[in-house]
Amino acid sequence: MPDIKTAAVTIIGQKHRQRGIPCEDSSCTLSRNGVDVVVVADGAGSKQYTHARYGSAAAVRTISELLADHFDAIYNENREAAVRSLIIASITIAFADLVKEHKLDSMERLSCTLLFCAVKDRRMIAGHIGDGLIVRVSPSGVSPLTMPQNGTNASSTYFVTAPHAADYLRLIKTTTDDIHAIAIMTDGVQDSVYDENNGLVKPVVARMVETLSFGKEKSETEIKAILEKYIVGASNNSDDASFGALYIDKTKGPDAKSLPTGADAFPRNSETFKDLQNLMLPDVKKARNILIEAKANTPVGKNEDEEHPTRKNAENEKAASVTPDKIKKVTSSTKRTSYLVYGLAILEFIAIIILLVKIFFLK
Repeated sequence: MPDIKTAAVTIIGQKHRQRGIPCEDSSCTLSRNGVDVVVVADGAGSKQYTHARYGSAAAVRTISELLADHFDAIYNENREAAVRSLIIASITIAFADLVKEHKLDSMERLSCTLLFCAVKDRRMIAGHIGDGLIVRVSPSGVSPLTMPQNGTNASSTYFVTAPHAADYLRLIKTTTDDIHAIAIMTDGVQDSVYDENNGLVKPVVARMVETLSFGKEKSETEIKAILEKYIVGASNNSDDASFGALYIDKTKGPDAKSLPTGADAFPRNSETFKDLQNLMLPDVKKARNILIEAKANTPVGKNEDEEHPTRKNAENEKAASVTPDKIKKVTSSTKRTSYLVYGLAILEFIAIIILLVKIFFLK
């Protein structure tokens, strides 16, 4: 099993220091049950998000415990949508308690982004909703694993409290093969170390994760010093900054001195995803009509099994294994169950009538 080291640092930005506003970022690490986890979250900054700092703190605690205690169940579940929904549900449960505790009118008051990474043996789960950045550090270099997720403009993003938050949660399940370290950061760090125009991550990220080779305590001290000097201290308008790292000891990292410090911008055109959807819409409608017509014209009872089937639809595999004899038995059992249910319902109705009569006469 790999020797995993983790670190997480959060420091308040200059604009919050100058205005006397508490830090809204949170971060944490957790090692339990053979699982190592690092999580960061950025509390939403607008005025309506009055308790965002409590939300970010609850989110990192909740997700770190969820992954440490239930890693196998999450990793082994094939339905990604179900996993994403479960992760958001766990945050909703925690936020509901905060709504009650602080007498809030809405869970949106607690809004935050979320980034996490967990490793058990060689298996890895990473997740990300909102802006910020997850970086993969390998022998060949430093590259984004998940990129910032902004809304209609660079100043907007998606939060764990969004109506369809599970749809925006990006989930990666893989292994740690050829990975030296994973770095995760909120936008207070991301803005200084990542160029979205060319996808380039600055070498300083590799240098920060490498400090973990000296241990957690020294690493967090050095990472904090770097953030204070070169990121938070570099601007009077700097945001809160959180940086977390998951480091795999005795693996090869990149040569920080040889990492590129510049790159050409990606070529871009004016087409948007909405344009692409509209372009496909006529063909989608045509395909839907064809499938509806094919379904209507299919004779009832027609055998559609392949002569030499090689793969099965997992969702339908159980249903396909039901034989006619089993169907008869299930139908007979269903009828008996229905009669029993109807009988119990009638008895309950009679009992209710008797109770009402007794109450009436007792009055």
